[in-house]
Amino acid sequence: MSELKLYSYWRSSTSYKVRIALNLKGLDYKITPVHLVKDGGEQHKSAYNAMNPMSAVPTLVDGDFVLTQSNAILEYLEEEYPTPALLPKDIPARAYIRQIMNIVSCDIHPLNNLRVLQHLKNDFKVSDKDKNAWYHKWIHKGFKALNELISKSEFYGGIYSYQNMPSFAEATLIPQIYNARRFDVNLKDYPVLTKIEESCLALDAFKNAHPDGQPDAQN
Repeated sequence: MSELKLYSYWRSSTSYKVRIALNLKGLDYKITPVHLVKDGGEQHKSAYNAMNPMSAVPTLVDGDFVLTQSNAILEYLEEEYPTPALLPKDIPARAYIRQIMNIVSCDIHPLNNLRVLQHLKNDFKVSDKDKNAWYHKWIHKGFKALNELISKSEFYGGIYSYQNMPSFAEATLIPQIYNARRFDVNLKDYPVLTKIEESCLALDAFKNAHPDGQPDAQN
């Protein structure tokens, strides 16, 4: 197996997601930090742009193969390193897990990521109060849907989104819960999500992926 290298930022939820997936699969990888704020953001440097034209993290390098976009990276890992599986074999169950992923990846994260918040503040002169209200609105809308969807699903086993198996759903959801807590979002109305969070954070794969334990973590 070739060396895996992950270009990552400690607080990036998408980097966090990929770290979880790599850990769950038991893969060795080297982290190369990319600071998203210092000096205007290292993601904008030409050498990094050559790998990732979107000027974003994460970027995975597997030998000579370079891949961006966290969901694409997870799918690649599942196909290239299929054991242990992070998707069930059952097709409806796989679609259910991808549905959870897409609510976070398409309906929450794009509205709340760093560059959007920076744009609101720097270009539209939105106050910190209004910026946080924006953040809370989209977290609550997405988490309400997720809590209901998972709780009513035939696949939910009371521990993880799918039976007793941590999957892509958890790798995607836990970083978004981490972000919500950073922004003081009240999660009392989402007991299913916080129960899944509790189950996940007891596992080494999630503990070792946590932002606070990364080589570029800052206080």
